[in-house]
Amino acid sequence: MSTQACAAVIERKEDPFVMHDVTVEDPRPDEVLVRMVATGICATDAHVRQQLMPSPLPAILGHEGAGVVERVGSTVTHLRPGDHVVLSYHSCGQCKPCLSSHAAYCDKVWEANFAGARLDGTVGVAAESLGDLHAHFFGQSSFATYALAHERNTVRVPNDVPLEILGPLGCGLQTGAGAILKAMKVPVGATVAVFGVGAVGLAAIMAAKVADAATIIAIDVNEGRLKLAQELGATHIIDASGVDVAAAIREIESRGVEFVLDTSGRASNLDAGVAALAPLGHFGFVAFNAHSKAMVDASRFTVGQTLQGIIQGDAVSALLIPELIGLYRSGRFPFDRLITFYNFSEINQAFDDVAAGRVIKAVLRFEAPAP
Repeated sequence: MSTQACAAVIERKEDPFVMHDVTVEDPRPDEVLVRMVATGICATDAHVRQQLMPSPLPAILGHEGAGVVERVGSTVTHLRPGDHVVLSYHSCGQCKPCLSSHAAYCDKVWEANFAGARLDGTVGVAAESLGDLHAHFFGQSSFATYALAHERNTVRVPNDVPLEILGPLGCGLQTGAGAILKAMKVPVGATVAVFGVGAVGLAAIMAAKVADAATIIAIDVNEGRLKLAQELGATHIIDASGVDVAAAIREIESRGVEFVLDTSGRASNLDAGVAALAPLGHFGFVAFNAHSKAMVDASRFTVGQTLQGIIQGDAVSALLIPELIGLYRSGRFPFDRLITFYNFSEINQAFDDVAAGRVIKAVLRFEAPAP
């Protein structure tokens, strides 16, 4: 039995999203049909829209979905209709990284998340008005009223936390928090600098506070976001406008910082962050790509420093997402402060506001909240 849905489709590079009626197949044995309640907007969606990442178009994007299970496939045993779930990144589940709890580095990470199809090449969503529609973006394509996900990237969450705020835990917030807590494993008493305090960077700031880091430095050019970073746990802030950022960091920590996380993808921040590293320091990054043109001389790492690319915070989503929800409940990870809500029909306005820096984390709601 197929399901009728409404999806926001990007048809050509940099076009606005257009609403289309689509038909969603019944879940296969290992799939889950989810009625979407809300979905976050992430920078990766914008990058595909701009074709900075060449995922095929036309496509249904969206990869920070939260919703309610509608139906499950015949072999799915850990989920049932009515469960509240968050959708995260997809993986093959069979390669060495997947089997060693590092599924974010799956051997088939591109095919599983960006190819616009299932891993076997089929597409379970169709539209009469679009002959070659791509879906299964990050194993979900959450810019639609119903999403066809896989059991591996569907995470059951408590039903006593507002579902409409939880979607960003599936990617952006997981990436920032996981980078600190899982990928770099920042210990108690450490010194940390975070370049860029958008949603990912602010999640990292909150996670560094959870980790009980002694020094947490936030670097950005947005005064309002730097102020929020202080409220969320930064011990120091640096406005990067017209200053030598590495020197400013060393004024705070003369030997340099032990951990640097760049969330901006700016080449200048790679240079400044490496210059600010202490001996044996660790530089993690989540946003550099071929368009960043970020280069560094390897001789600058001769005193034991390391450079690490990080995907999805190296998180096992089914473990980290509930952990972050627990921290939210205790008041230690107040990520709801980052969110601005939009109706699903306002998706183009939401993308414009994110691009202009007017909001930190835009979340689309598929239904109006109860009065």
